[in-house]
Amino acid sequence: MGDITLKINNVEVSAPEGSTILEAARLAQIEIPTLCFLKEINEIGACRMCVVEVKGARSLVTACVYPITEGMEVFTNTPKVVASRKKTLELLLSNHEKKCLSCIRSESCELQKLCKDYGIEDENKYDGERPQYELDTSAAHMVRDNNKCILCRRCVAACEKTQGIGVIGANERGFKTYIGSVFDFDLADTSCVSCGQCISACPTGALYEKDSTDEVFAAIADPEKYVVVQTAPAVRAGIAEEFGNPIGTNGEGKMIAALRRLGFDKVFDTNFSADLTIMEEANELLERVKGGGVLPMITSCSPGWVKYCEHYYPDLLDHLSSCKSPQQMFGAITKSYFAEKMGIDKEKIVMVSIMPCTAKKFEIGRDDQDANGVPDVDIALTTRELARMIKKAGIRFNDLPDEDYDHPLGDHSGAGVIFGATGGVMEAALRTAVETLTGEELKALDFQEVRGTAGIKEASYPVAGMDVKVAVASGLSNAKILLDKIRKGEADYQFIEIMCCPGGCVNGGGQPQVPGYVRNTVDVRAKRAAVLYDLDKNAPVRKSHEVPEIKKLYDEYLGKPGSEKAHHLLHTSYVKREVNRLD
Repeated sequence: MGDITLKINNVEVSAPEGSTILEAARLAQIEIPTLCFLKEINEIGACRMCVVEVKGARSLVTACVYPITEGMEVFTNTPKVVASRKKTLELLLSNHEKKCLSCIRSESCELQKLCKDYGIEDENKYDGERPQYELDTSAAHMVRDNNKCILCRRCVAACEKTQGIGVIGANERGFKTYIGSVFDFDLADTSCVSCGQCISACPTGALYEKDSTDEVFAAIADPEKYVVVQTAPAVRAGIAEEFGNPIGTNGEGKMIAALRRLGFDKVFDTNFSADLTIMEEANELLERVKGGGVLPMITSCSPGWVKYCEHYYPDLLDHLSSCKSPQQMFGAITKSYFAEKMGIDKEKIVMVSIMPCTAKKFEIGRDDQDANGVPDVDIALTTRELARMIKKAGIRFNDLPDEDYDHPLGDHSGAGVIFGATGGVMEAALRTAVETLTGEELKALDFQEVRGTAGIKEASYPVAGMDVKVAVASGLSNAKILLDKIRKGEADYQFIEIMCCPGGCVNGGGQPQVPGYVRNTVDVRAKRAAVLYDLDKNAPVRKSHEVPEIKKLYDEYLGKPGSEKAHHLLHTSYVKREVNRLD
């Protein structure tokens, strides 16, 4: 395919054949506004914000779907175009609950920004009848507020195409259209996996995670409570964005400093239990390989993926590792080993996790996640919620010094930190499993074949006289491809890593909101993952089994990986669930 030459606002532009006007304009550094458009999953031209004039055309055309032709002349900001976009915004506002001051998306709302950019002065210009919707608060992880929905269908596309689930869609027609579940089920009664990708896709405040920050503030203020916080690997790769820093900024040191100023009694790192997960998971894999267990073994770190398997592939649950996620392992160790070591009543410990993931809010309430007779984790916050706490407390994040985690549960390896990127769990496990199998030290620790943001990655490694075949999938629509191969008996892998969210936890449903035009033009996943790989590269210890505090934990408390005590504290079980979705 060759290039096509056209003019956009009288500037000559060359773009590949098959490009749309929107894509060509971006090559000329001209950003045409969009609301509904998400590259590859929601190219429907429905919102009409991207309309432009094309010389010779009888009406305005939608730039996101209109193909370019040789010699085409396009105008993106004529009075006619601007007037059309303003009217579109005014009509959207006529059917929109305009509580911007108290809205969770204020200042990060794409509708709000466009209204400001286009100088919308009379937000009630087309006021009339407006449907009223009750909030859907049934799910453990999120709230649906259709009063703020603009029917862009980005959430529908994320659920159906990115994740292959499709539990939400457009119901009714015309003026009565709304986004909802099949038969108007509450979201909790569908086979939603709590991934939050719909929240990430939403341009307004129609979808948002359940906020638990008041519970955390109350726990910190209670003198009877000992409040411990853990932070997931991916959070440090996203938190700084909430304070105006570029995507791909490492916010670890300042995040730790902010958590101390919020008043937590201990600030620990989930990387510690990521390393612990590798110890248990690698041991489980080796036991299955040597003992003829169910293969391929599939990782169980991602609660959205686990719930997906329970709903859609319950016949494959035996393939899942029995390991709890690092979040839950950390809570179990905090309320046993750490509590005993420090002489603290486990009932008084409040375990708070900071996660890039909304599904963690569901996970903390799962059965078999209370090894010590109390919940492993009490409160799960997203990266966004932590940012709101920091802002509410008046802490100047960007001016903070870099600080280090507390000990003993703050030590970790580089293998632990890369858990936040797709392929990271696989790479971390291989570092430990290969050395365990061969009894020799690895010369090269970087398993490049499982890195990168591709939806599916496959590799084979010669280890101790056998070929270890592995696969990695991120995004549930990609997971489905591998799972179908297992069902058909076509998968000859020994080990599979599956992450619910595309790109892994760095792109989790609880990470900082990224506007559509950035999502469409920047590889956010790769930029955030680069933070984690850089931390790994410079870590003094890069293998989970070499972390001093991990060794000490086994020596003093757990015995060995897979021991009875380790199994009681660090492993879990799964359930078969029904499927309720739009088909």
